Amino acid sequence: PPTPPLHSSPDLHASHNFEATQLSCHSATLSPLKASPKYYTFMLFWKDHGEQLSGTMGCCSGRCTLIFLCIFQLMVALERQVFDFLGYQWAPILANFFHIIIVILGLFGTIQYRPRYIVVYAIWTALWVAWNVFIICFYLEVGGLSKESDLLTFNISAHHSWWSEHGPGCVRREMPTTGVRSLDSQSYISVMGCLLEYQYIEVLHSAFQILVALLGFVYACYVVSAFTEEEDSFDFIGGFDPFPLYHVNEKPSHLLLKPMYLST
Repeated sequence: PPTPPLHSSPDLHASHNFEATQLSCHSATLSPLKASPKYYTFMLFWKDHGEQLSGTMGCCSGRCTLIFLCIFQLMVALERQVFDFLGYQWAPILANFFHIIIVILGLFGTIQYRPRYIVVYAIWTALWVAWNVFIICFYLEVGGLSKESDLLTFNISAHHSWWSEHGPGCVRREMPTTGVRSLDSQSYISVMGCLLEYQYIEVLHSAFQILVALLGFVYACYVVSAFTEEEDSFDFIGGFDPFPLYHVNEKPSHLLLKPMYLST
């Protein structure tokens, strides 16, 4: 028996006609550069994979999480910088200063889609973890280190952590020296009743910095990989290729005319 003719549904025809009309109306307002075949290829690719690409870079993605972590790191670093200034801890002050600069750089790279800046931020977070491990070892007196030394002040002054006299529950009392008092006379300071010793407060600060830095390192690597995959996907359709996928010759090629002799 003869095969009956295939009829497409009217809904399918209507959807195709609507998409073609919408594309033609949209391309009428575009510049000649955007109306090139490369642009249509990008539109077709984005129609098929745009939802997946936008989902990886959405507000609930690792990029927004990294932005939140960078802002949180800035707040924590500024808090630590204030207390290090109060205790005249010059080495931590310099480390916090560089940390704040690199975190701002990583935040800018995350917002502006700059993977190189995020790579610098990821490398710094590894160094920042190592620095905080050293601070923990210093205050816990691991490896021959002593918390009473002037290492963190570059031997400039004999100041110690601000928390040594202003910790939670600490009562600070000044005991003047016996004898004749003058302008240059010194007094002994006794601190009693501390609920938590200052070295453990510094250790908790450093441990919290390590935790946040590790999270930032993980999300920085994830965002860099996501940016790289997105660039590769766009380059696959000719986004960054100087020679587009479809080359349109605007000028007609010159034809070489040769005389033709007919033999009789």
